[in-house]
Amino acid sequence: MADSPQPKDGLQLLAADHRKVEDLFARFESASGASAKEKLVRQICTELKVHAQIEEEIYYPAIRGKVEADALDEAYVEHDSAKLLINELEEAEPDEDYYDAKVKVLSELIEHHVKEEEKQRDNLFQQTRAADVDLEALGETLAARKAELMRLAETEGLPAAQPATLQHEGA
Repeated sequence: MADSPQPKDGLQLLAADHRKVEDLFARFESASGASAKEKLVRQICTELKVHAQIEEEIYYPAIRGKVEADALDEAYVEHDSAKLLINELEEAEPDEDYYDAKVKVLSELIEHHVKEEEKQRDNLFQQTRAADVDLEALGETLAARKAELMRLAETEGLPAAQPATLQHEGA
């Protein structure tokens, strides 16, 4: 196989995504100026939309029935809460009221979600490793879909994030 910057293990790929977004949020915290903040928020939103989509299309279905159902259901709802903030931030300007507050709340939501997926005791990643899941095949599928979505983001742009579990009135 050719050298690849992508981790082979699907959970390593997802964890690498988590680290990248954590870094982007940290950079936002120290950013000054509307232009710098807006650029970081665009990156954060793109990364989160792609990550949520590959988890919902590939990872979560692969582990359904093999991990605690409540934990998986909660992950979907957390994604939807993030998606609502992502969509608002993508439509907002950095000088608008609540812009920084929305980024902060999104950061805290993602921090909580990551903790439940990979850091707290009996997290989804631990449950996945204990289940009968081919992590290398999962990684290949996740990496291929992620690359496809990132190309779309760079060329046409991604559509607004679609909540799967939350009903948004008037939408």
